[in-house]
Amino acid sequence: MGRFTVIGLGNFGSTAARTLYELGHEVICVDRSEILVKAIQNFSTYGLVGRATDRVLLESLQIKNLDAVIVSLGQEMADSILVTLHLVDLGAKRIVIKIISEDHGRILKRVGAHELVFPERDMAVQVANHISSPNIMNYLDLSPEFSLVEIAPENEFVGKTLAETQMRRDYGVNVIGVKDVLTDQISVNPPANFVIKDSDLLVVIGRREDLAKLARKTR
Repeated sequence: MGRFTVIGLGNFGSTAARTLYELGHEVICVDRSEILVKAIQNFSTYGLVGRATDRVLLESLQIKNLDAVIVSLGQEMADSILVTLHLVDLGAKRIVIKIISEDHGRILKRVGAHELVFPERDMAVQVANHISSPNIMNYLDLSPEFSLVEIAPENEFVGKTLAETQMRRDYGVNVIGVKDVLTDQISVNPPANFVIKDSDLLVVIGRREDLAKLARKTR
């Protein structure tokens, strides 16, 4: 069981807290709104009402002993920067922060945030990719150059082994997993002789332009 703190209980923060709690973890919630803290009380270990910029409050959470701290303070950029500074000073192992812009993210990275989450941008990218190529079910940027997609195979691939599709040769991408949507079973690092079924989704990693070429082929 992990130990986490969620600071800021808007839609993002409360959903993260509830999910972690339902996964069996200890979750401490912090927000200046007593109403929001009470609303999450059945889905958290305990909650604190107060401003997260209060260093004394943060010290009471024994930050060093937490697996991660999630910070989601909405439009309050100055507060998120100050909270991050405090968390770094207090020895937080992992600081995950919801950002509202690229500039906000750059500042927080310099201050010491370990991971940034930009839900609006990430969802917009996923929707745009799905609209452009409906066979793409999920899309994740790994870096400015590489991405990972979950994609339905084209009819030509069904019944063939991964080796026979020659996706690596023709498209420069690698299949790192296969998910059967009927059984919900996932094969990680499937062998070259794995036979693709029409109920499979391929988890593929590669350069963005190569993935786009594959998506056009399987559209």
